[in-house]
Amino acid sequence: MLFKDQVDFVRQHIKKNKLRVFMTVLAATMGCAFLIVLASIGFGIQDTMRKEILEDQAITEVEVYQNEGESLDITKIKGIEHVHAIVQRTRMDALAFSQIEDRSIETNMLLTNFEEEKKSNLKLSEGKMPTKANEIIVGYQFAQNLLNDAERKEMEQSQGTADTAKPMGGYKDSLIGKTITMAIKSYDTEEVFPEKYNFTIVGITEKSAKDWIVDTNVLLDESWKDKFKDMYVANAEEAVIESDLFNTQTKIYTSSLEHVKSVTEELKKMGYSVYSVSEQLEQLDVFFMAFKIGLIFVGTIAVLISSIGIFNTMTMAVTERTREIGVMKAIGASPKLIQRLFLMESAWIGIIGTVLAVIISYVVSFLSNWILPMVVGAALGEDKLQDLSIKFSLIPWQLVVIASVISIGVAMVSGWRPARKATKIDVIQALRQEL
Repeated sequence: MLFKDQVDFVRQHIKKNKLRVFMTVLAATMGCAFLIVLASIGFGIQDTMRKEILEDQAITEVEVYQNEGESLDITKIKGIEHVHAIVQRTRMDALAFSQIEDRSIETNMLLTNFEEEKKSNLKLSEGKMPTKANEIIVGYQFAQNLLNDAERKEMEQSQGTADTAKPMGGYKDSLIGKTITMAIKSYDTEEVFPEKYNFTIVGITEKSAKDWIVDTNVLLDESWKDKFKDMYVANAEEAVIESDLFNTQTKIYTSSLEHVKSVTEELKKMGYSVYSVSEQLEQLDVFFMAFKIGLIFVGTIAVLISSIGIFNTMTMAVTERTREIGVMKAIGASPKLIQRLFLMESAWIGIIGTVLAVIISYVVSFLSNWILPMVVGAALGEDKLQDLSIKFSLIPWQLVVIASVISIGVAMVSGWRPARKATKIDVIQALRQEL
């Protein structure tokens, strides 16, 4: 029997039992669609978290922590292949009391090397990188937190009331090119030291991806470190140790993301404690691998349940065609051919069910990513949630392949037992059966 004739044979028998086959295909479709949609949740959440990590942090960044009592060997670290920049930001244990006109703000000071900051691709929302010692960069929220006495008093009065959502005044004009007067304020005594310094704002950092982070820091050239130390020691009532006054954070930037892991490994070999985005992504991938396997396992149970319907349908098909099978055997049909015909029928049910399931799954995935953000946003009272790039469902081609293999494979296995039963039907008894 030619393959075309085999296909026609299967099609004819399917047409005879349209309703039963339709219900069986529907069960297979629902089982496979449930598997895909359920697993797509894991892929969607993982994709959202990966994007958030990569957007929120510099993807080529490696944080290095020195061991207690030891200092970092910067020269040796620079010798590591693919190290592009080494940024050391030194935070002074004091506040910068800055004034512009009648407005003031208390912020943290970060002393850094702007040449290395430039190499690390420090992103600015406005302005340029400093080229002189008296040029500085301020945080994105620096201007809106520059308040005068009236605004500060109004803010204090509105605390604990419904007016807390009311935006503060702040400095409305551009800060680029403005000169600020800065003095040092002690954390311990809250005393503002008499020495004052003038700086020109030439750059403003880019807004953080995390909305809750308020960046009002001031970035100054590291050449001010000794001058600030001498000034602080001269004004402090007690002796000041440099290690207590300054705290340095070191970040290394590689030439590309693919080199982060190798640089991280080299730093670990040198005995340093390190942290990088690549390690966070690896931990995230391991967690979601187990999570997605669990979801696929649960979804496979639904496919297995639908296989009961396929098994019953094929068993009934064999029983109803006993005489027909006997005739086929009598005219020379081999057991393999008979088995193949019934396996083709069960495979057809699995294939049609899988195709429909994939189409339905993509529709459900699209609708969930479109509707759910609006529903959740309305429930939480956050109108902007629907504008966020949150994916509740993502269906990659790998998931479609896995689900298709499972669905069609289960359909074939479900039809194998009835197909084997058909090959064992006795010809004489089959021909004697009444129509």
